[in-house]
Amino acid sequence: MSHLTVVLDADAMRRTLVRIAHEIVERSGDGDAPLAIVGIHRRGAILARRIHAQLCEILEQPPAYGEIDISFYRDDVGQRPEQPTVHASSIDFDVEGATIVLVDDVLYTGRTVRAAIDALFDYGRPGRVQLAVLADRGHRELPIRPDYVGKNLPTSRDETVAVHVAELDGDDEVRILDRPGVTA
Repeated sequence: MSHLTVVLDADAMRRTLVRIAHEIVERSGDGDAPLAIVGIHRRGAILARRIHAQLCEILEQPPAYGEIDISFYRDDVGQRPEQPTVHASSIDFDVEGATIVLVDDVLYTGRTVRAAIDALFDYGRPGRVQLAVLADRGHRELPIRPDYVGKNLPTSRDETVAVHVAELDGDDEVRILDRPGVTA
């Protein structure tokens, strides 16, 4: 029997994403580089849409928005038993010199972010790439750290962090499960 702990409910998730949006505004300041928010499919793209909506309310000039699929940039694509589910990447703005904030749901080993950076550079050379994550659970295998963190979740490798978003899962919640492979 597995144990489930809810670490962020719907209201806490909303407040966390609002805070991240404000932090992005504070750090981007009035720099000359255009700002763009790019979500990593799937849940990262949904969270990025929410952050982008907040930024549109805060900023006079709304930032560009895009979504990126990393299915074929993963370093384990040939080792997975199932075929990857491919989602459309949508970056219809000039990334050259821009400040790009990549958004993902959970930062774990860093391999997803590395793949996203590889995919992003196929569109051009940004001036700066930053990372925003809803949850940072540690256990990095690559030297990657987030610029914006919703919640640090010290976890063991025997735990699973599950982010639920209403658009896909019917509710907004971040959960920790004490057994790997258990879907919540």
